Amino acid sequence: MKIVIAGGYQAADYIIKKFRSSSNKLIVINESREVAQYLTKSNKIPVFFGAPYKYFVLDEANVEDADVFIALGKFDTDNYVACLLAKRVFNVKKCICTVNNPKNVDIYRELGIDSVVSSTKLLAHSVLNESSLEDLIKTMSLEDEQIVLTEVVMKANYQIVNKRIADINFPKTGNISCIYRKPTVIIPNGSTIILPKDKLLVVTTPKHQKDLLAFIQKVK
Repeated sequence: MKIVIAGGYQAADYIIKKFRSSSNKLIVINESREVAQYLTKSNKIPVFFGAPYKYFVLDEANVEDADVFIALGKFDTDNYVACLLAKRVFNVKKCICTVNNPKNVDIYRELGIDSVVSSTKLLAHSVLNESSLEDLIKTMSLEDEQIVLTEVVMKANYQIVNKRIADINFPKTGNISCIYRKPTVIIPNGSTIILPKDKLLVVTTPKHQKDLLAFIQKVK
């Protein structure tokens, strides 16, 4: 697949690591020179420097006929224009646009963007644990509430901490998509050890979210 990743920082870094393979051709564009240099160094791939909502930048990056275009910029309108340009001018098959204002989700869909994700649907919940509100959980629902992404910060007394993923009998109702261990993003496998302060991004369904969180946060 030919995948274009436009804008973003940590999200861009994660998506690059997630989809980098011999079967995928990644085109990365970023209007921040500093971020572009970081992504190049972190992933050892070329990054085009420029604003992805400008014609000449997309033309130079050769996004023509890409399978997917993912806009991760800071501003909703920039992401919208970038997606619209990619779709209508460069014949990109599917565009994914991130937005800060949830009101723009339906508007942008009606205007022709294939998929629109609102970053403000990341909801912070304080979890009661021994009479203190300490655990911060962020949740984002995608594809009409069928998929739930949950970010959980690991505490030293959780039963799964300091263990390999292969040894914790993780429920089949969910999956650890990635681990943010400052300053890096880790795509985990069975040999990955979960450490205190790790941020786990877990994929599950609304039906199984509560039980999965209970398993993750169970103390020793």
